[in-house]
Amino acid sequence: MKAVTITENNEIAVKQREAPQVSVGEVLVKIHAAGMNNADVMQKMGGYPAPVDAPADIPGLEFAGEVVEIGPETERFSVGDRVMGLVSGGAQAEIIAVNERFLMSMPSSLSWEAAGSFPEAFITAHDALSTKGNLRPGERVLITGAAGAVGIAAVQIAKSIGAEVIASVRNPDTREATKKLGADGVITPADMENYGPYDVILELIGAADFAANIDALNYQGRIICIGFMSGADANVDISKLAFKQAAVYGRALRKRPKEGKATAIRAVEQEVLPFVEKGEMIVPLHATYSLDDAEEAYENYNKKGKFGQIVLVNE
Repeated sequence: MKAVTITENNEIAVKQREAPQVSVGEVLVKIHAAGMNNADVMQKMGGYPAPVDAPADIPGLEFAGEVVEIGPETERFSVGDRVMGLVSGGAQAEIIAVNERFLMSMPSSLSWEAAGSFPEAFITAHDALSTKGNLRPGERVLITGAAGAVGIAAVQIAKSIGAEVIASVRNPDTREATKKLGADGVITPADMENYGPYDVILELIGAADFAANIDALNYQGRIICIGFMSGADANVDISKLAFKQAAVYGRALRKRPKEGKATAIRAVEQEVLPFVEKGEMIVPLHATYSLDDAEEAYENYNKKGKFGQIVLVNE
């Protein structure tokens, strides 16, 4: 099979690799589309090595495709089923073997490209906001970096819960598109405190605004940290957390124990996919590239003005 491969020089190449074989509880999926994420770019740069259960040099955390073979002791899927999957790596290829616990049925409302870039962002956002942040109807939530993939998912999920959503977007070119997702307010990072206090803050950027996050937090508020692009070291007054009876959480999916990851997937199946099926949540796409053009896709991934996912497709 063809697969995106990270070379010894931290470059991207598409190479012929040995196709995987199904094992107990697994299905073999012919991949039609695979989303790209920050984790893939970081892995290419040598800063985010794959877990032991994933290929060390084939990136890709999410995909959509068709089941072409089922292994022993599988129960949920059959040959021909359209599925979406979340894995620890190896999705940017033509074929993948994956335990059925990490798959969801693909909604008919999504294209292959949209489905291929759905799992990572939407599972991450739902796990942070609903499962850990316990966001409730009527609460006010701030989503930083709301024009990124997880932010786009988070805005829509927060609205489906019934929260008041304030989206922080640095690039003015993407604010209107973010507003159309359902955000009640789209602001610049500098205006963040003026729109508080917030019951929940989803921090997708990193440490740069962390002290301001605490100042803008409501009594018994919650901060959930996911992204660290602006750095991971923050100098804060922790007494403010105590006085506000506030909580700070960190969430990540890739290296989570398998049962925890499967639980997060099942929660999205039950609480998010019904909205997707009805067309009430969308997966914006910025650009699609063929698998053979993966090197170009990686070169363009971090260019400014991106709104929505970059997806690799098998043609």
